[in-house]
Amino acid sequence: MNATPQRRFAIAGAGLLGRLTAWHLLRDGHAVSLYDAGDLDTPPAAAWTAAGMVAPLAETVVSERSVYEMGQMALDRWPGWLAELQASELWHQHGSLVVAHPQDGNELIQFRRDLADTLGEGALYQELDGSGIHHLEPDLTRFRHGLFLADEAHLDNRELLTRLLGAIRELGGECHAHTPVKVHPGEVTTPTGTHHFDLVIDCRGHGAKTNHPTLRGVRGETLHVTTNEITLTRPVRLMHPRYQLYVVPKPNGRFVIGATSIESEDRSPISLQSSLELSSALYTLSPAFAEARILEQGVNLRPAFRNNLPRVTLSDGLISANGLFRHGYLLAPAVVEHLLSEIRGHGDNPFADLLDGSAPRRPCRESE
Repeated sequence: MNATPQRRFAIAGAGLLGRLTAWHLLRDGHAVSLYDAGDLDTPPAAAWTAAGMVAPLAETVVSERSVYEMGQMALDRWPGWLAELQASELWHQHGSLVVAHPQDGNELIQFRRDLADTLGEGALYQELDGSGIHHLEPDLTRFRHGLFLADEAHLDNRELLTRLLGAIRELGGECHAHTPVKVHPGEVTTPTGTHHFDLVIDCRGHGAKTNHPTLRGVRGETLHVTTNEITLTRPVRLMHPRYQLYVVPKPNGRFVIGATSIESEDRSPISLQSSLELSSALYTLSPAFAEARILEQGVNLRPAFRNNLPRVTLSDGLISANGLFRHGYLLAPAVVEHLLSEIRGHGDNPFADLLDGSAPRRPCRESE
């Protein structure tokens, strides 16, 4: 810890942004109170439901170049942060694989074109034939063509959130579960009263919608399955005319499968249609998944502004950080670095113009 005079911070929302920010501020020597409306050990945050991919190339295809640039910071920051957390084993930088069945080969071609349109012909990927795919993932035998995005990574997101919570507690952070709050400059109001702080940081995701009229929730659905019949080393994306399925390996034979991004704020259980589509697409990836056991069906709302980019709004006594959309683990480092540089008054802040919610929005982005 450094000699910076201690300040008292309240952080509303114990998802990824809230925990990372609390951890850093505690290590700076400040006092932090962390509040969440739900449980802290199995949080309702989108970061718990997510697959934990750090995939700047793949996500740029469905977003814009700034997502790629912030993703490069993520690839740089995550290994160091995890080492400081003594959790380096949670980081897996083995790249990601993009494949398509022969009848959907045009989807793979379009993916490659979209990469070139956004990043130029110098985008770093490797074209693979069937033997190249088999070399990387011996259990995938159905594909003749694919793309290998070597720099991409994934992490064990649930274990990361657990480790961060443990570190926050060890550093003396006050953690308040099942405590919904209302945020105001310099204070938070809980069911038991109003509490005063030097600064309040609002990281509540979709829970902060009442404070942000243009914030919306985008429904995402996932399956968690387990099987010992197949092994994957890296995330695999299956291109399809209707969706992009992703399969992300987790420890102990567990896999997270997702594809859906639905413009709805419905939190009800996963639909039959989505379940069938995810399951059937998973089976076409490899028949070895036929006997996989479904452990969990996840539904959550990703917080997003109209331009699907994050935003940090600063005012006296209150900072709001929100709008990670489907890019939580990819964009969180850039947002946290921005927050910390504003609080500390120094530091690496290359995306200030992009993230500053107080600045006029560029025409190519959201129109209020």
